[in-house]
Amino acid sequence: MRRYQAVIIGAGFGGICMAVKLKAAGINDFIILEQASGLGGTWRDNIYPGAECDIPSSLYSFSFALNSHWKFKWSEQSQILQYQKDTAEKYGVTHHIRYNQRVESLSFDEKSAHWNIQVNGAQPIIAQHSISAVGQLHVPAIPTLAGQQAFGGDTFHSARWRQDVDLTNKRVAVIGNAASAVQFIPQIAEQCAQLTIFQRSPNWMLPKVDRLYRGWEQWLSDKVPALAKLYRFLVWAYGEWLILPAIKGNRVAAWIVKTMCRWNLNKYIKDPELRQQLTPDYPIGAKRILFCDDYYPVLNLPNVSLESNAIDQLTTSGLRTGDGREHSFDVVIYATGFVTNPFLSEIDVIGIGGQTLSDAWAEGAHAYLGVATHGFPNLHFLYGPNTNLGHSSIIIMLEAQADYIVQAINHASANGVALDIDATVEQTFDEEVQARLQRLAWHKIDASWYKVGERIPNNWAGSTWEYRRRLRRFDADRYQRISPVSISAAES
Repeated sequence: MRRYQAVIIGAGFGGICMAVKLKAAGINDFIILEQASGLGGTWRDNIYPGAECDIPSSLYSFSFALNSHWKFKWSEQSQILQYQKDTAEKYGVTHHIRYNQRVESLSFDEKSAHWNIQVNGAQPIIAQHSISAVGQLHVPAIPTLAGQQAFGGDTFHSARWRQDVDLTNKRVAVIGNAASAVQFIPQIAEQCAQLTIFQRSPNWMLPKVDRLYRGWEQWLSDKVPALAKLYRFLVWAYGEWLILPAIKGNRVAAWIVKTMCRWNLNKYIKDPELRQQLTPDYPIGAKRILFCDDYYPVLNLPNVSLESNAIDQLTTSGLRTGDGREHSFDVVIYATGFVTNPFLSEIDVIGIGGQTLSDAWAEGAHAYLGVATHGFPNLHFLYGPNTNLGHSSIIIMLEAQADYIVQAINHASANGVALDIDATVEQTFDEEVQARLQRLAWHKIDASWYKVGERIPNNWAGSTWEYRRRLRRFDADRYQRISPVSISAAES
């Protein structure tokens, strides 16, 4: 039976970051279990046309692995994936990865205070610490519509793009108009005979102002790292000092962002009726603010139309909208985002007393600082509950979490214990975060993937600076120490 000090689940940005931090701390007794045949996570899976990050690459990268060779200000999928591969290779992470290893269950053994990890039906792996790096947004959300099985054409989700479906001269329906849609629609529009975009509600959209980096800029960034760090800081400050205050309801910040969005819309869309369709009626920041330069221009093409009527059902030849009109299509593409609250939902996780994580999170996922849940000792989360951002780079959060988890592992090892966050501490933290979230723009709209009932299980309520400060030191006094002996004694 294989035993490790730590097992990381997932080889995306979170898993790579965690591995680098473990090795830097002198911890090499670990593996990464990756269910796919390659690393990369989101950037391995999302290969739709035009796939790129909506955070500038200078910030959507590790602080310990700055890259002076980004081609664009906002990098495309292939270059981000290559950056992940290069970073994993540079820091000696790749030989820790075990591919095609699908984790089926995690079960905490109360006698040994270790985790039993079942993989692909094989003999369990034993780990002192289990670290989830599966992320939040990886399970495609496909709406349930009447008649889906009746449609005779091709259908797929943008996150599972079908390369075998040729869209040339096809009548294509795109259901959804958010982050992924505004990236791939400009790439396929001229190829299609007809492209109809079905939107539930419009988005606030800022200009992207993307461009190729010049050779001298890359050279200067490489030779003068301080300049690269300064630019990274300025990109960070834009989100922290303008976008976040707008989300928090600061009137000046909200006015500035809204004015920029309206300027962007008016620059490309001259038709008053179309402008009205594309103007949100909800507060700035209530949905994710998008950055795009080429979506609005595409809506002026003669073969592209925008439909705001709700979809009633799919038919054998297309779909029917709520106003009774029939629309004929050859292909339907779902650009409907991801399941809001998956976390470890695809894995059976069993903690102390046989409690399952799905039961513990029945009313919504929660975790102290987004990294620990009571009843599941030595189970750590990267990009866990309430750590998503609407204004900055998740990489900042991942680095803070990985540093904190390394401290937790060192403390547990030094004392020969498993660490379980105190239930009251976790509850107090959760109540604090949810109360703060109630005051933000995300709570001022009903139809939002951010919300599950009245809870917001995904997003962080403050700045990245605050979050990093709160995770800077491992607060051992907030955890219960559990040793194999004490558990065994309690059972006897």
